Amino acid sequence: MTEHLPYGSWPSPLTAEAVASASPRIEGARFVGGEVWWGETIPGEGGRTSVRRRTASGDVDDLLPSPHSARSRVHEYGGGAWTAADDGRLFFVEKADQRVWLREPGGQLRALTPETVDTRFGGLSWQQGVLLAIRESHEAPGGERAIPQRDIVRIGVGEKIEITCVASGSDFVAQPALSPGGRMLAWIAWDHPDMPWDRAELRVGALQDGVVREWTTVAGADSSALQPVWAGADELLYADDPTGRWNLWRAQVPAPTAHPIESHHVQSADADTGGPLWVLGAKWFAHLEDGRILAVRTQGSDDLVVIGPDGVISLLAAPPTSGITVEDVRGTRVLIAGAGVDAPPGLWEIDLDRPTEISLVRGGESPWGADWMPHPRALSTPGPRGPVHAFAYPPTNPHVAGPEDELPPYIVFVHGGPTAHVGGAASDRIAYFTSRGIGVLDVNYGGSSGYGREYRERLRGQWGIVDVEDVAAAARGLAAEGFADPARIAIDGGSAGGWTVLAAVANTDVFAAGISRYGVGDARALAADTHDFEARYLDGLIGPLPEAEDVYIERSPLTHPERFTVPLLLLQGADDAVVPPAQSESIRDALAARGVPHAYVLYEGEGHGFRQAKTLVHAYQTQLAFLGAVLGFEPDDVAPLRLD
Repeated sequence: MTEHLPYGSWPSPLTAEAVASASPRIEGARFVGGEVWWGETIPGEGGRTSVRRRTASGDVDDLLPSPHSARSRVHEYGGGAWTAADDGRLFFVEKADQRVWLREPGGQLRALTPETVDTRFGGLSWQQGVLLAIRESHEAPGGERAIPQRDIVRIGVGEKIEITCVASGSDFVAQPALSPGGRMLAWIAWDHPDMPWDRAELRVGALQDGVVREWTTVAGADSSALQPVWAGADELLYADDPTGRWNLWRAQVPAPTAHPIESHHVQSADADTGGPLWVLGAKWFAHLEDGRILAVRTQGSDDLVVIGPDGVISLLAAPPTSGITVEDVRGTRVLIAGAGVDAPPGLWEIDLDRPTEISLVRGGESPWGADWMPHPRALSTPGPRGPVHAFAYPPTNPHVAGPEDELPPYIVFVHGGPTAHVGGAASDRIAYFTSRGIGVLDVNYGGSSGYGREYRERLRGQWGIVDVEDVAAAARGLAAEGFADPARIAIDGGSAGGWTVLAAVANTDVFAAGISRYGVGDARALAADTHDFEARYLDGLIGPLPEAEDVYIERSPLTHPERFTVPLLLLQGADDAVVPPAQSESIRDALAARGVPHAYVLYEGEGHGFRQAKTLVHAYQTQLAFLGAVLGFEPDDVAPLRLD
């Protein structure tokens, strides 16, 4: 029998402790011999990333025991922190020293790169018996800090430490790919002030004594090329968006200095095969030995398609429908990661010759059952500058419903980036709130990826304007349809999403409260303090400095402390190098000076994004208690939160 209780007070088995450890965070996966290996973040062990394997017998064990952690700090966001050879050798970037290490099949460890003041490695890949990596050096003569220098390097795996620069010549490099036989190297390159989703080049060069001395631009002069993959000795596949969508292209490269290099569409689609290159290990398609291509296509949610050598396309039915990455391919077997409508984040193995036989490797199942997972509803709401895309998750509890005369409170989620994307998928984090009677609206505001370049560039020069207009329009639209109590809508976001939270509560009357996780309050301070990867990001989002300084001042929420009138919760990592604690602390001080109810929590040992179990648990409980305090309900299983 269904019990009727006030929204927000519903009892739920989804405790903060359980949610913090429920869904694994997959950090790359690959076939190694007859086994499947994957990286996995372990919140209960300080948020370290281990590398695990599933043997042919089905057993699972750790290859990288505590306290080791495979995590790169290249670009601060890392990616590609481990790879492996088929003989069982594991190569990984150790978080503590950023050196590349080798773990032998017997467990012995040996450093492959020297100890330095601040040189980092990431984007590791084992190709044709060669270990390639992206090197990022922050050192200058005399040990001074410097503008980081990046190059593609070959790392020797013998007893002697040996590192060779293979390719450089730009501010940023990524995704190196050796041609069959090792005659040529393809890679992605871009320079300040562009971000890789603004403009990035696909370059190809001949290897002479293992080094590229000359290179040719294949694609990307006015677009954003991604992920070169060799389909033959002189045939290259890649993603690019000259048409406004990241589609697959094919180039014939008979010689790396040939001009012009012929390229043509593999398939034209009103969807994206590709996404923002925030981390170095992301892959959106794979080429099979028989000529087929497995590709992700994103238009809001994700589809997987198989493109035959004859161009015939077939849809591959698979559990994940959001955030899909194609991790590895071996023969006709593929590894894919992502999340689905009924499947929390996980890793699956699929044989494309037997596509109905899908093997779950890790995650992908809710420990509470599907009844507790809210089903997303895709929404498109009219906004001031065009449609605003979002996914709504209603309060969902198989045993409880709300009063018939009451509308539920909602929390609007604002993703970070801001060049990023959310899909409609099962999420333990979302279910933590919906199972208690709090709806969630996850918004892909203008500037988000997943809807093409035009939608992505809606935010160009308009950060703090378009994103605020869009989250407000989405929230108003949900309330106008009768799904949410308009007086009890809160907003939550991290990083760039935190900026939108602060700007939205300061500049609209839509939201009753805000939660900012390591959010930006002062755009000028961010431009001055942030790391090199994003050092010129704001040129495109707001404008170049010093010419646009007045715009930075006007847009920054901290410029207008008198506009903060609703309660705010601020959560911050003490070791955050992307958005330093000073940003949140300045907001805290402004709220205190004006007597606005607020709470500030600083988490020691956390950076940009929370990984440790104790942090995640406390953050979940604090957010729920805050919502109860400001939206007028009593959560079932958390202590009240005192606001300053």
